[in-house]
Amino acid sequence: MNPKAMNQTLIHYFLHFGMPLLIAYVFFRKDYKRVYLILLATMLVDLDHLLATPIFSPDRCSINFHPLHTYYAMIVYMAMLFVRKPFRIIGLGLLLHMVTDLNDCVLTYLSCPQCLRDAPALNLVIGLSDRFKY
Repeated sequence: MNPKAMNQTLIHYFLHFGMPLLIAYVFFRKDYKRVYLILLATMLVDLDHLLATPIFSPDRCSINFHPLHTYYAMIVYMAMLFVRKPFRIIGLGLLLHMVTDLNDCVLTYLSCPQCLRDAPALNLVIGLSDRFKY
């Protein structure tokens, strides 16, 4: 595996597993284990990948491709931040998941722009990648 792909994988999994633990511990210290489990459970949002053919494609940007990864779904996830627990925590976990997947799209685009030429969120990915090129 090349170093860029390795870094992308490490970042992706840190954002999926490490960041929720940090958020749970820093902001919900009294109940961080339960909050961490809720945040991890929000990864079930990826079940919508089962509706795609093929189910997994390493060069696919899931943002606005899968039904639970659409901009409309993200509006619902944002609205969940303004209701009571545990929905607030679920909304936070879902948005963190979307940011993680979007970050993955940007990193993929930076290393292989042609890989995402048909991505539904291509304009968003290009806009972000222009701002965060290294």
